[in-house]
Amino acid sequence: MPDNLESLIGREFVHFKGKRYQLLDFAKNSETEELMVVYRTLYGAMEHWVRPAKMFFETIERDGYVGPRFKLAEEYHE
Repeated sequence: MPDNLESLIGREFVHFKGKRYQLLDFAKNSETEELMVVYRTLYGAMEHWVRPAKMFFETIERDGYVGPRFKLAEEYHE
C-alpha cells in the first residue's frame, strides 16, 4: 500500500481492465475498522463505490496480466 494515502485523494486511476476512476476519499468499515477506498466511475452514471484499500492497491494475476489492480492514470500506458 502507498505510504502517503492522503496525496492520492482526487487523483485518477485506471483499472487493469482499462476503465477510469477517481479516488474520492478513505473511510473505515464501522464493524472491522478496515481501511476502505471511496471512488467513483469516470464513465456512465459516475457512481460511487467502496473497496478495501488492501484490495484496491494489490497486485493481481488475471488472464495473463500481472500488475496493480488500479494504477495512477499518469503512470498508465496501454
